[in-house]
Amino acid sequence: MKPTLRVKEIYFSLQGESTRAGLPCAFVRLTGCDLRCAYCDTEYAFSGGEDLSISQILDQVEKFSTSLVLITGGEPLLQEPVHALMTALADQGKTVLLETSGAHNISKCDPRVIRIMDLKCPSSGEVERNLWSNLDHLKKQDEVKFVIQDREDFLWAQDIVRKRRLAEKSQVLYSAVWEKLDLKTLAEWIKTDPLPVKLQPQLHKLLWGSTASI
Repeated sequence: MKPTLRVKEIYFSLQGESTRAGLPCAFVRLTGCDLRCAYCDTEYAFSGGEDLSISQILDQVEKFSTSLVLITGGEPLLQEPVHALMTALADQGKTVLLETSGAHNISKCDPRVIRIMDLKCPSSGEVERNLWSNLDHLKKQDEVKFVIQDREDFLWAQDIVRKRRLAEKSQVLYSAVWEKLDLKTLAEWIKTDPLPVKLQPQLHKLLWGSTASI
């Protein structure tokens, strides 16, 4: 029996986050997540969707005229066949991005996959779920994202970046929780305590409003 993945949606849009924000992108959103972050904007992906084979997913992605593909969720790494899907997409010459929390092992991913890993700050309510061993597997092509809601989150993130020397391993992104922290405030904090991190606006929300998700 061929492996299947529970898929919430497959669609085409512009990448809203990461260093590739603004680029046309095919999105494959998988169903299910075992975290419940306080600021989550994709609760609709916790359940539902349909079971699709890898070939069915590839066929749908191929309809979009882009070489950039984001695998997101939910939490994609909860479904083991996602690794076969990412490898198949990379074999087709696609640039494959994986949006994942810091709670699941990233070491099994195809080395061609660009992993965008979200380290959970205190305000998320899930900081204890961070799998710190993941930091040992980061590569220069990968990206680490901190979603920051308040000053405590910012100071926590700065401490992690310094102590773990994250900017030497991967690109580090700071994002503000939408409608909880003003982007200008976060920018000022970065200016007054500068580290080699990148301020990351949520382009999709700026374009299409607070209910938009990547």
